[in-house]
Amino acid sequence: MKITDYVETLAREGALLAAAAGRAGVDATVPTCPRWRVRDLLGHTGAVHRWAAGFVREALTEPVPFPDLPEPADDEVLPWYREGHAALVRTLAGAPADLRCWTFLPDPPSAAAFWARRQAHETTVHRMDAQAALGVAFSPVEPGFAQDGVDELLTGFHARPRSRVRTPEPRVLRVRAADTGAVWTVRLSSEPPRTVRGDADPADPSGPAGAPDCEVTGDAAWLYAALWNRLPLTGPGVTGDLSLARLWSTASAI
Repeated sequence: MKITDYVETLAREGALLAAAAGRAGVDATVPTCPRWRVRDLLGHTGAVHRWAAGFVREALTEPVPFPDLPEPADDEVLPWYREGHAALVRTLAGAPADLRCWTFLPDPPSAAAFWARRQAHETTVHRMDAQAALGVAFSPVEPGFAQDGVDELLTGFHARPRSRVRTPEPRVLRVRAADTGAVWTVRLSSEPPRTVRGDADPADPSGPAGAPDCEVTGDAAWLYAALWNRLPLTGPGVTGDLSLARLWSTASAI
């Protein structure tokens, strides 16, 4: 996907989040994030937007913690969120192609692409949270974007040492997007997961992995929501050793 595509998605998804949050009200509970109410969702996402914009705007090359921001009053938190979202969209839209700043997932094509991609997915997932609080069905996620988000999750977030998705003995989880044709093979063990695109063996990408211990198949949008733990990872598309699907649901939170 192009940076402009991510920025357009960020703008759209952020507006959907605000609309759902406004209708739900700041006191509404967020079923997909059980300890949160909508005010917490807006506060978190608004802080992330400001934090991300700072790296891009100031070309910061070292990590910094979330900004120490005042907590807006209930009647101010939605406008505060909208302000931060709009500033992030403007900052990413104007970022130079040769931007150099800190990033935190492996091998991004560029710093600008990393932050545009990450914030588009961050905002989309939290848009789902706002719609869950409102009690409405999730707005659709375009298949190519959903596939990209699954890829970021499997090959990015869960390639890091902090991933808690681990098994005592090596196991293989395969994820298959029925509508786009994308496939990921994830080798689970006592070490961080190793993921390759396709059906190769992550321990030896030159050879096939063979039959997985568990396979998860579905349209990319469903995989996106389920693997980000916004829908149950259950159903006829989950086959084989279901304990691996349950492990994902309990241990994969970012």
